[in-house]
Amino acid sequence: VQVVESGGGLVQAGGSLRLSCAVSGPFGRILTIDWYRQAPEKEREFVVIDNWNDDITNYAAFVKGRFTIARDTAKKMLYLQMNNLQSDDTAVYFCKTVIKYHDYGKDYSYWGQGTQVTVSS
Repeated sequence: VQVVESGGGLVQAGGSLRLSCAVSGPFGRILTIDWYRQAPEKEREFVVIDNWNDDITNYAAFVKGRFTIARDTAKKMLYLQMNNLQSDDTAVYFCKTVIKYHDYGKDYSYWGQGTQVTVSS
């Protein structure tokens, strides 16, 4: 299973970026695709968890309506649209997926390598 992020970059405060996460590989089904981020010298924190099983999306409180996700189930991709970015949003953004190989099997988690988002003030 491969998880590949793209779309990071440098943006001025107040600007926008759209991150993409592509999941591929031989597996049964996706349970969730999630975005996390890790700022320098800070712990990794969740940004959004998108549950493909229950069609429920949970955003971290700090998102405050600035970030939204879009799902492409056919392509197995999740997009994170980030608006009104601030310097506190500077971090490496990671995508994680939880999948099942078989319906009654275990859950497996896979992480991408991350994409850097830098917001200049």
